Amino acid sequence: MAALGQDFLHDALSQLDGWSNDRHEICRTFDIDESQHADLTERAKVFADAFRLRPDIRRVNGLTQVRIAQHAEGLTATEVALAARIEDAYRVVTRQNASARTRGSVSR
Repeated sequence: MAALGQDFLHDALSQLDGWSNDRHEICRTFDIDESQHADLTERAKVFADAFRLRPDIRRVNGLTQVRIAQHAEGLTATEVALAARIEDAYRVVTRQNASARTRGSVSR
């Protein structure tokens, strides 16, 4: 797959909240707890397997860091699509956690 032009890459990444590009990778840091990290990692693995990519997802100082490295010829639409799927998974994971907390609270 051909590398993305810088204008297209900038436009695509501008649609993804919090993702940055340093020409070698796209990355994002999520402020989520351990259980959300585990859930996000499992969901990301499913997407990554489908795209045949290997993002670097790790826990550092209580934060979850996701890095998606470029191919030899540069970032492609596949890497940006994976970032978008991970972003969607993040929204689902944090929404589920918020819903569970709400259901678990007791009204007085």
